[in-house]
Amino acid sequence: MLEPRWIAMLLLALLVSGAFAWLGQWQLERAVTSTETVDQPTERVRPIADVAETGGPLRDSIVGQLVEVDGVLVPGDYLVVSERVNLGETGYWVTGHLLTDSEPQASIAVALGWTPDGDVADETVAALNSDAEASVVTVTGRLNASQAPELPEDDADPFELTTMSMAAFVNIWSDMGNRPVYNGYVVADEAPEGLTVIDAPPVEEGVTLNWLNIFYAAEWIVFAGFAVFVWYHLVKDAWTRREEEAELERSESGT
Repeated sequence: MLEPRWIAMLLLALLVSGAFAWLGQWQLERAVTSTETVDQPTERVRPIADVAETGGPLRDSIVGQLVEVDGVLVPGDYLVVSERVNLGETGYWVTGHLLTDSEPQASIAVALGWTPDGDVADETVAALNSDAEASVVTVTGRLNASQAPELPEDDADPFELTTMSMAAFVNIWSDMGNRPVYNGYVVADEAPEGLTVIDAPPVEEGVTLNWLNIFYAAEWIVFAGFAVFVWYHLVKDAWTRREEEAELERSESGT
């Protein structure tokens, strides 16, 4: 059936089928939609008092929020937290104890910077703790929930900290009394000299499926196959009729 009209119809069917296939792919791309918006709420810096309260766990919706905290970093309360991964490399965080300038003052931990060298972390903490005056600061960074404390292994230093645990910090920081505490910590977006800024990417947004678009995509794929199917049956029917007519002519000529 290599007649020009059938070849032309085949090309038309393939063109229509290709268009339907493209529409199906487009619908599939639209079916997988990210919940991330151009202006994510977590990426707008907000005062910590506007998004979190002391004394209770952080809401899931504010974990990862960029916050601003005004207050003082308490001398003597700088600590090293080990086994902290930064961009795939394990090292140490230098952390501080920040007293907010609110009334009443509240405590929150601040992860100030990272280093792969334990000696550098210890030296930085010693230098910061030797300062007799509290450092007035404005810390901007990402808010994270407090982590659970971990018991050291049998052969490990019993005083080594490996998690950002407010439950552990409040037992180490000085003059805590009944001061309110934020059950979380801020990863600062600037680091002291000699340390690396801790990588704190935005919280990954969820992905949702639009099932209506998936249904439409399936329809377009069916239409794409149907275009070629129709061409095939038209050609098959024409070939069958031609064979039947030829057979009828042979029968009549034989009588």
